[in-house]
Amino acid sequence: MDGWLGVVIMIVLGVGFAAVMIGLSVLLGPKNPTPEKLAPYECGMPAVGDARERHSVKFYLVAMIFLLFDIEIAFLYPWALALRQLGWFGFFQILTFFLILTVGYIYVWRKGVLDWGPALLRRPRGQAERKAA
Repeated sequence: MDGWLGVVIMIVLGVGFAAVMIGLSVLLGPKNPTPEKLAPYECGMPAVGDARERHSVKFYLVAMIFLLFDIEIAFLYPWALALRQLGWFGFFQILTFFLILTVGYIYVWRKGVLDWGPALLRRPRGQAERKAA
């Protein structure tokens, strides 16, 4: 239990600090709401349209790919800490890891998942030659 005492103290201090700051802002903060102040804040722009609009599937694909690559990169920290114990085996292990990650990135890029611009009309290979003949 002695090892957890510091963790418990930090959690209590963090929760206590947050509670005190929220309480002080409620007690000391200005209380003159106007319709403009009560409107939802949308990055300084007036809210337009419905908040429940459908998003393109491409948005979710990019989000999932970002999470995938982000989580993969998070594995580099423990590897970096253990690099001296791993030696050359660990070095070649991380090179293999980066090779697989690079192949995955190139695959996603070639599939066009990372293209955010408007969809371009692309002809599959061979159609241009058939029409010219």
